[in-house]
Amino acid sequence: MISAAFHAVIYNPIYNGLIFAVNHLPTHDVGIAVIIITIVVRVIIFPLSKRAVETQIAMKAVTPAIEELKKKYKDNPQEQGRAIFALYKEKNVRPFAGFLLILVQLPILLGLYFVFARGGLPQIDPSILYSFVPTPPTVDMEFLGLINMATPSILLAVLATVTQFIYTRLSMGPRGTVTPTEASFSADMARTFDLQARYILPLMIGGFAYFIAAAAPLYWVTSNIFMIGQEYMMGRRFDGTRKAR
Repeated sequence: MISAAFHAVIYNPIYNGLIFAVNHLPTHDVGIAVIIITIVVRVIIFPLSKRAVETQIAMKAVTPAIEELKKKYKDNPQEQGRAIFALYKEKNVRPFAGFLLILVQLPILLGLYFVFARGGLPQIDPSILYSFVPTPPTVDMEFLGLINMATPSILLAVLATVTQFIYTRLSMGPRGTVTPTEASFSADMARTFDLQARYILPLMIGGFAYFIAAAAPLYWVTSNIFMIGQEYMMGRRFDGTRKAR
């Protein structure tokens, strides 16, 4: 049942989208088709990604108030948690918006992975094509004549690492400093999470990208570039960052 749902909702739409794009591209380049699918997906989930960015802005704005609540209820963790969530509700902050954005993209990455891992291209399975999706006369698996979309690519793995690092740097801003008097367990946890998000996560993504078909990291690189552009379009969030520098 889960497999059937995955194919109906994720695998088949992605497969048909790729074939449709390949058929209408003059070069029938699968890599360009992946970029087109990525842009379409990003446009569809743009409201969600915009909400995630706005949430990060709001989180940054309420940080001083949160720190005050932590000090006020430092001996009562339960009351501290209730006060913080009450503040989120009052300020209309949705702290899990960014996590939801990641969850939405994971099935798409899995769909792309399985399309290429199962040999769905360059051989085409007409049995799962929609009625309005024609079979292309040819399929070019070499992205711009350089990278085979069905095999791992060290170049795309490196680009996935770099673009993830840049996007994380933009979205999180510069690292803050903590004085000895501010040191605490929660501060240590925050610094640990900060380090993992900034450095460990990009390296993990790059390492994972190195071992899978190049189509998935190409999706991730394109998606990161799209998000980096969105961060600059919403540049008001960097006003405080620029002043801090």
